[in-house]
Amino acid sequence: MGVRSLTRTEAEGRAELLEVERYDVSVDFTDLPDGPDVRCVSTITFSCTEPGGETFVDCAATVLSATLNGAPLPPAAEGRIALRGLAAHNTLRVETVQSDTTHGPGVHRAVDPSDGEVYVWTSFEPDEARFVWACFDQPDLKAPHAFTVTAPAGWTVTSNAETARTEAFGGARRWTFPDTPPLSPYNTVVNAGPFHEIRRNAGGYDLGLYARRSLAGVLERDADEILTLTAQGLAFFARVFAMPFPQHRYDQVFVPEFGGAMENYGCVTWSDDFLRRSAPTPAERELLAKVLLHEMAHMWFGNIVTMRWWDDLWLNEAFAEFACHWAATSATTHKDAWAGHLAGGKLKAYLADQGPATHPIRQPVHDVDEAAAIFDDITYPKGASVLQQLMTYLGEETFSAGMSDYFARHAWGTTTLQDLVDALGRASGRDLDTWKTGWLDTAGTDRLTLDHGPGGAVLHATGPSGTPPRPQVLAVGAYRRTAAGLERTARTTVEVRGPRTPVDLPSGADLYLVNDDDLTFATVRPDAASRDALLRYAADLPTALSRGVAVATVWDMLVNGEATAAEAARGIGAVLEAETCDAAVEPYLTLAGDIAELWAPEDQRAGLTAEFAATCRRLADQARHPAGRRVALRSLARAASGGALERLRAEADEDDDHDLRWRALARAAELGEDTAAEAARLLAADPDPDAHVQELCVRAGAPDARVKEAVWQVLAIERAVPVSWVGRVAAAFWRPGQDEVLRPFTRRYLDLVPGLGRGGMIPAMVYTGRLLPRFAIDGGFLDEARAAAGAAAPVVRKTLTAHADVTRRMLRSRGTVEPDAV
Repeated sequence: MGVRSLTRTEAEGRAELLEVERYDVSVDFTDLPDGPDVRCVSTITFSCTEPGGETFVDCAATVLSATLNGAPLPPAAEGRIALRGLAAHNTLRVETVQSDTTHGPGVHRAVDPSDGEVYVWTSFEPDEARFVWACFDQPDLKAPHAFTVTAPAGWTVTSNAETARTEAFGGARRWTFPDTPPLSPYNTVVNAGPFHEIRRNAGGYDLGLYARRSLAGVLERDADEILTLTAQGLAFFARVFAMPFPQHRYDQVFVPEFGGAMENYGCVTWSDDFLRRSAPTPAERELLAKVLLHEMAHMWFGNIVTMRWWDDLWLNEAFAEFACHWAATSATTHKDAWAGHLAGGKLKAYLADQGPATHPIRQPVHDVDEAAAIFDDITYPKGASVLQQLMTYLGEETFSAGMSDYFARHAWGTTTLQDLVDALGRASGRDLDTWKTGWLDTAGTDRLTLDHGPGGAVLHATGPSGTPPRPQVLAVGAYRRTAAGLERTARTTVEVRGPRTPVDLPSGADLYLVNDDDLTFATVRPDAASRDALLRYAADLPTALSRGVAVATVWDMLVNGEATAAEAARGIGAVLEAETCDAAVEPYLTLAGDIAELWAPEDQRAGLTAEFAATCRRLADQARHPAGRRVALRSLARAASGGALERLRAEADEDDDHDLRWRALARAAELGEDTAAEAARLLAADPDPDAHVQELCVRAGAPDARVKEAVWQVLAIERAVPVSWVGRVAAAFWRPGQDEVLRPFTRRYLDLVPGLGRGGMIPAMVYTGRLLPRFAIDGGFLDEARAAAGAAAPVVRKTLTAHADVTRRMLRSRGTVEPDAV
């Protein structure tokens, strides 16, 4: 049976007709230790403004019974139960069962392969609560939720509210949670399993951490860091939003087979891949901090104040992504978080914003299926960068005052963009309508160039497709060469209001850096005279952000066909050897490795791969600390060969580093070595409960058609790989130099495309983008893939369009498609 997507018109009509008073939801997990079923009874109390009217309740689980005010209801159709003859005050009771708890949306049953223990989690954004129990699944129908959960006696249950009352119930245990505050259905959660639990009081809060038992040691190792970050974040947001988090209890639950993290009120669910099995690298530690703070920011942006409809998704995601960097740099040890943002997410946003899948940060959303397609690099890193620009434009103190006003006025309600603009306008005294139109309602990226003429320096700014530039504030720095590198001799702040802006800087500098300190979202081009200087001197710039702006320019020139792979590789390689910001080194290594592997012409690939390997080896040998050495050796594992690979494998053994052993073994398999026996020994010795996926990565890289077939079956057909590992296994599968072996699987991908939307938003995005071939294809294949997506879900079409554009740019850089084909 097909499940209809809720339209905006339907949501608006339902919101005018109904006021939801409360949800009482009983959940039964007692079948899950051995079976697939989750049984629920959802009792919804609501009023109707037009007695006698009709509407529907969302329910895509199997309905066992349904009554409205005691009268039985007709069967569900297309994920909806019709409600007719509504009274002024109504009680709806729907009993359901959901048996698709392996690959279905909303609820997931995971089995730990190391000990056979079962864990269950729910995750409902954007509208997947309806797959578990009946609800009015739209963001603006908020109501208190009271959960009663029956689970096996040895399990722990977590949910949104304060501490539950527990009691024996037959051979099981019943958990009764108090009411939540008014929440949208997608903000609610129930998780359960035989968790290892850590609880501490900090900053006036009762903080809880949970993980599966097989990861208890890892959780204990990281608990101090996670809980410190949690306390720092809660204190920071309480201050800048003038509103403390209003609940005493705040839990974070790390679960298997989850994608990313989800901001459920008071009970954030994480993929337990964030609990690194080897000691985390600096970039991994920074990522954990930023994700923690991102999900925490959602307690205000999304939970306490919720967007009225999905066209204002950015009010949730862009603000949370911006706020996590703001908090990290202001309240934690991660002072270079914005540099990490530039090196990672912002580069992806620049690329996405210049491709066919770009869209305004805020755009009309017809239905929830369309909403699922905009959880992307425009909404997240571009949105965060635009909000950083807005704070620069208004000033941090004014920005904070506006946000405090916004939360005070709208707590526990729903809002639109205009509500936020009005709050910031009141605080700043500025008319922000032009800013709103330019930055939020217009797609594409501004371009900045600095010219020097007889009258001095002039900043030329153009908006997307030659339109006037957006209003923005940025910095331009002047640098001169010294024996120690480049020294900034002058910096000026420029407010752009038109296409030409005079810049007051002294002449004769060795390098002028536009968007110094990375204050705005715009691509930069050096003038003809400065192009070579930028490529030559980028590594000599004195700060992580200034070097990051230079790297961003070089990368953008590569992806737009204005620099060769060799030029970009050598420029970024030089920055790598000079970089002192630990959190930037790892993303730069990824860029450099990608250039050699994915962007280089075939006749240059071996040479650039060897240069990349040499850079990794120098970084490893010169590392300032063990974490830096580990990062360099991991990257070396994707490029080493011959004696360099043998040395790397010996170092992995010396360090007793299982992760590095797996990476080196995967490289050996890719190069044709028979690794089966060694992989079996390593699998037996590795305590990681997910080590079997590492072993699959080793097999995936082998240039053997039969082995590839077996891996494809597990990865793409059975979907037996945890969603957070799909990208790593797929990258091991699609290897350069294996075109003859890989070519049949390019057709197999096309066969998958129409059905890639199954399982919900996150799996659809992951499988569509990560399985897309990067080798053994041409531009014609990419056209076929986009055509095949025409009948697929919007999230599949959007994801495939974006990834196909990046892949076409790679093919152009390799010289296998015409320059004008992008």
